Amino acid sequence: MYLEIITPEKKVFTGEVRLIQVPGTKGSFEILHNHAPIISTLQEGTIRYITNEGQEKTVELNGGVIEAKNNHITILGEFT
Repeated sequence: MYLEIITPEKKVFTGEVRLIQVPGTKGSFEILHNHAPIISTLQEGTIRYITNEGQEKTVELNGGVIEAKNNHITILGEFT
């Protein structure tokens, strides 16, 4: 899956990932390969993702939105 994490000022991360966990406003959820299309708002919390190389990374989020479609995930957010 291809992940883009973007702020109004810059790209925080772009690259291939195996898994991503996000803090949805109605509860945390995880996206894996071939996930159904989704658009959701995100609340303050931690984004956790695992790269294809197996590295686990985290980013602290103040809020934003996520869109996942055809194994392309875009997060537009505000970060600390």
